[in-house]
Amino acid sequence: MERARILDFVRVTEAAALAAAHHMGQGENNAADHAAVEAMRGAMAQLDLHGTIVIGEGERDEAPMLYIGEKVGGGGSQEVDIAVDPLEGTNLVAKGLPNAISVLAVTERGGLLGAPDIYMDKLIVGPTSAGRVDIRRPVEENLAAMAAAFNRSVGDLVITILDRPRHTELITRVRTAGARIRLISDGDVSAAIAAAVRGTGVHAVMGIGGAPEGVLAAAAIRCLGGEMQGRFWFRNDDERRRVRAMGVVDPDRIFTTTDLVPGESVIFAATGITDGDLFRGVRFFGGGARTHSLVMTRQSGEIRFVDGIHLTDRDKTGAILL
Repeated sequence: MERARILDFVRVTEAAALAAAHHMGQGENNAADHAAVEAMRGAMAQLDLHGTIVIGEGERDEAPMLYIGEKVGGGGSQEVDIAVDPLEGTNLVAKGLPNAISVLAVTERGGLLGAPDIYMDKLIVGPTSAGRVDIRRPVEENLAAMAAAFNRSVGDLVITILDRPRHTELITRVRTAGARIRLISDGDVSAAIAAAVRGTGVHAVMGIGGAPEGVLAAAAIRCLGGEMQGRFWFRNDDERRRVRAMGVVDPDRIFTTTDLVPGESVIFAATGITDGDLFRGVRFFGGGARTHSLVMTRQSGEIRFVDGIHLTDRDKTGAILL
């Protein structure tokens, strides 16, 4: 599946990114998200496959399109499971802020953990620190282990954490240990990729974010050779029941990267909507637009950045800037 489909799925995230980018800075979260969802679903309908949305916009009663369990694709013999976030960072697009992306992950059937829209406590590191950290250990011990892996001091580390009141204690402990922090308002998946890629200046992601985003992040981490550990963070008994209803026998267990994404064939694709740490945002020009995407595969180990030109008026191709 991987080599044959790699550009097909990039086209899907490109379509969503292009649609959402028209709403950048307009302060309309729902309009941007709706445009991305419609465009992504339309692009999937062109693919020769039978897909099931495992991670999507929510459950059927809450999401009219790309809901969990929805069947997508244009037919064919290939059956796949799909995790999507047509617009990760609705607030980022609405406010014209960095690091908004469109993202999806695809595996064979049964290759993605079904996770409801609740919270998950996460620890994400790149290949250098993989196998050296444990989410059950104190924060200070994990920071020391990462510093040793990089042959640096703890003060050289940069940890990405969502800027939320629930992270007050975590932030204090990381700062007291001496590490530096990059606080973000949104964008779990984008942050996870940055932590697993050398040269971004980020060494780990810590803290509580969305469980669906955790599965998407795990798909990227499997392709990049990093490590992710997560555990559901329940606010009430109803959330615990919802997790059990989706087939998780032990809701309190620690999930590893392969627990979250057990599939052998994994494709991960993301396209930038606004400029960020890894992606350039959509650029519109007379007669078309330009996109910047990342696509990765687990089995073949391919990691590609794709620079796309999308022409809407071929008479104005001279306006393209290379």
